[in-house]
Amino acid sequence: MGMFKDLLGSEESLFRNHVALDYDYMPKVIPYRENEQRYIAMCIKPLFMERNGKNVIVHGPPGVGKTVAVRHLLQELEEETESIIPIYVNCWKKNTTFKIMQEICDMIGLKFIQNKKTDELYELMKRHINKKSTVFVFDEIDKVEDHDFLYNILEEIYRKTIILITNYSNWLNNLDNRIKSRLMPDSVHFRPYNLAETKGILKERVSYAFVPNVWEEEAFELIASKTYEIKDIRTGLYLLREAGNIAEDEASRKILVSHAKKALEKLDNFSINKSEDLEEEAKFILGIIKENPQKKIGELYKIYQEKGGNAVYKTFQRKIKKLEDGKFIKVKKIAGGKEGKTSIISPSQIKKLDEF
Repeated sequence: MGMFKDLLGSEESLFRNHVALDYDYMPKVIPYRENEQRYIAMCIKPLFMERNGKNVIVHGPPGVGKTVAVRHLLQELEEETESIIPIYVNCWKKNTTFKIMQEICDMIGLKFIQNKKTDELYELMKRHINKKSTVFVFDEIDKVEDHDFLYNILEEIYRKTIILITNYSNWLNNLDNRIKSRLMPDSVHFRPYNLAETKGILKERVSYAFVPNVWEEEAFELIASKTYEIKDIRTGLYLLREAGNIAEDEASRKILVSHAKKALEKLDNFSINKSEDLEEEAKFILGIIKENPQKKIGELYKIYQEKGGNAVYKTFQRKIKKLEDGKFIKVKKIAGGKEGKTSIISPSQIKKLDEF
């Protein structure tokens, strides 16, 4: 029976808290982002004295803690005072003024908002919110299709701080001047984590997520190094989870280098976003791509029109770009021939982090 002593029993697990490997998980402390959080907190501080706060654009590459750092501040704000309303909207999911107004009204507990128009929703929200001060956070702001909500908030909400989160430092350049001149945001850059910081964050998550001492040090180092190379903490969380799952499938009591290597082999199949998070038009286009793989973008647009799609070609191209950014599709640029440059579109054969 000695050969079975290193195997997990059916009731045993290497994990003690899977949730701690979710990217949205909120640890008690956000390491290595104290300076950025302190600066954003200073922009919010005037609201405590019933004065207008400063607006902020938070930018940096994906997976460097922008969202979790800001949401942590909102959580602290909620615990600290009832006089400031924290509002968080993910603009990947809510990408129009109407959807954003619906979301905010629902968030602040307004009832009977069904079947109301955008202007009606905005008036309801304004009357409620202007009784207090508000911090508005619009995450993935570069995904919005219109900016009317920003203009309205800047014009008619009395005491507020607006925080815009984006991967793109130059996002402001394309913003309408009437909004840009009113927004006047301070800029907070989130740099990529260095190797020591990457290891520190992943070690912290390991301590929350796994039973103590199940990670072979070399296996952890392999994953930490790959995460630093890609410069996206979300990748590391995915690899930690995958390596743990592989070890459990093999009934191993330790997570070994072999498990880490197998997890790395799955990296091409990893994406943060879920197709359920897409708005209806993008889901419609994604469905067409899945039914018609390896088509040119012009051919897909014709199929889209035949199936009842009514967006102009430029809008269709923007939707394709968003699907590519979310790793839902692969776009291969080709040159030559009568048509000149074009793009071949195919669906990505990927799993999403939330599926694990």
